Amino acid sequence: MAATAAPTAAIPVRPVDVPLTGGRKAVVWTLIGLATLIAVGSILTNWVNRQMLSNDSWRDTSQQVIQDPNVRSALAVYLVNQLYGNVDVAGELQKDLPPNLKRLAGPLSGALRQPSTNAVEFLLQRPRVQAVWVNANQVAHQKLINVLENKTGNGISTGNGVVTLDLSPLVADLGTELGLPPSLLAKLPPNAGQIEVMRSDQLSTAQTLVQVLRALSVWLLALTLVLYGLAIYLARGHRRAILRDVGWAFIGVGLLVLVARRLLGKSVEGLAQTQYRGTIHDVWLIVTSIMGQLGRATILYGIIIVLGAVLAGPGKHATSVRRRLAPTLNERPGMAWGAAGGVYLLLVLWGGTHALRVWWGILLLGGLLAIGVAALRRQTLLEFPPEGGAVEPSPPAVPSEPAGA
Repeated sequence: MAATAAPTAAIPVRPVDVPLTGGRKAVVWTLIGLATLIAVGSILTNWVNRQMLSNDSWRDTSQQVIQDPNVRSALAVYLVNQLYGNVDVAGELQKDLPPNLKRLAGPLSGALRQPSTNAVEFLLQRPRVQAVWVNANQVAHQKLINVLENKTGNGISTGNGVVTLDLSPLVADLGTELGLPPSLLAKLPPNAGQIEVMRSDQLSTAQTLVQVLRALSVWLLALTLVLYGLAIYLARGHRRAILRDVGWAFIGVGLLVLVARRLLGKSVEGLAQTQYRGTIHDVWLIVTSIMGQLGRATILYGIIIVLGAVLAGPGKHATSVRRRLAPTLNERPGMAWGAAGGVYLLLVLWGGTHALRVWWGILLLGGLLAIGVAALRRQTLLEFPPEGGAVEPSPPAVPSEPAGA
């Protein structure tokens, strides 16, 4: 009886990436470059839409702004200037001083200016006073958005074409806190503490710009993902390497956005007077916080993509990791899917990025994770089949497609 030959051990198949050549290479890299440029625009338009055009986000931003010490200091100076600029403080003091001291009203008024500023700065730390600031900002922002979106309900009118930030209640409230008599505060003009935001000659352009930004914030993101996906699809036989390059592109986009945020902030600071540059710096960081979040999230996604591509590669360490994962992926797939789902659920509960806090982002990232797990399991089944499922020996290196493709 002839001896039975021992089963031949499966030899992992490790495709060798053949460099892209010809027109296909040019198309793939053109798509990647175009998608990368559009991704930068997508982040900027999403920042404007989510932070500058969202009333809820603007309320949170206003709350953060008033909690900044530099902002409170600058605002205290402005509010005291409004009081002194709209009320004859020296004249009012002169009325209350004895005849022999009336000539001291002017110097006394000037001497009280700095203590009044310090007192207002202290009062601005109180939650009730901060609430007045936040509400004034929210009302002005809502008026601005209504005008920009051509909504004239709820008492909003574009008749005079002017949108203002009305801080007059804050001026009057702080005047009361400082002990100014009601008769004096009644002399404040209606426009005391009002900051003009936009005039009618800017309305048409601003309305068009808002409509464009609203549309771009949605479609640029979709176009970016489609172009990256098309580049990977066209790179047949080299998709892992192109996927890795797309991950590096994500990292580059995130870094570019963070650098642009910093450089633009420096430029904005340079336009302000020296004594206000610290305040402008703090305000810039607050009003561009979502831009920073988007940049950091893009870097995080890029790192995950690069690591996933490396894990699927022919490297020694990557192959070792796959060998360790193979028994669970191949023989206990339910456990593997449960673990992946549990980790993803924890990420959703954490909500560290915007995409993990909206339904479409949760579905998109969940779908990409499912595709990644399925691809990894398919690869481990080919490389490390379960016992009794050995495949025919294959050469250790097989070109993924003809060199001339």
